[in-house]
Amino acid sequence: MSKIEIACFNPESAMIAFDNGADRIELCDGLSEGGTTPDFETVKQLREKINIPIFVMIRPRGGDFTYSEEEFEQMKSDLVQLKMLNVDGFVFGILNENDQVNIVQNKELVALAQPYPCTFHRAFDRAKDLETSLEQVIECGFTTILTSGQKPNVSEGIENLKKLVELSDGRIEILVGGGLRSGNIAGIQEFTKATYFHSSAITDGGAFADADEVVALKNA
Repeated sequence: MSKIEIACFNPESAMIAFDNGADRIELCDGLSEGGTTPDFETVKQLREKINIPIFVMIRPRGGDFTYSEEEFEQMKSDLVQLKMLNVDGFVFGILNENDQVNIVQNKELVALAQPYPCTFHRAFDRAKDLETSLEQVIECGFTTILTSGQKPNVSEGIENLKKLVELSDGRIEILVGGGLRSGNIAGIQEFTKATYFHSSAITDGGAFADADEVVALKNA
């Protein structure tokens, strides 16, 4: 059975994911921006109610993934603060102006997060050159890459996802996400041989995870 991470943009979704068998929660704010750093108090309260892994997004704003020095300092400060809440991991990704993996800044955040694991998020899908970017993310010390195969969604990126699973060869987890639903997960799992999947489980265009969809993803 595949493992499922649910991207939750509010506490309600996190509880729905937890109550319906999700393996892990990616906790963010900023649904319309594709995920930003959640509020400290929100994380604190959820941690007290949820005993499955919570990975927290560190992203100061929507838009691109190249940050000013001030924004980078903000990311470091947010990570250090949230680390005190006994979360289980962090999710971030920094590119340079040429849309290549920013090795220096990512390494610094990964080191700051220790001993907690880090996921390089879908900034990967904007990075240049699939193979080079994969190797650079591994070099930075991430344990996971969240990706749709550098395409707009997992269905279009299915060939690249298969390639990433093969190239990673167990050195890093390929977390498949971006347009993933219970209706397409089985086919994508079979083709790519990936084992960990990511979805918001939002089925109505709203803001909240759908309990039935979480169950369906888990049982697909």
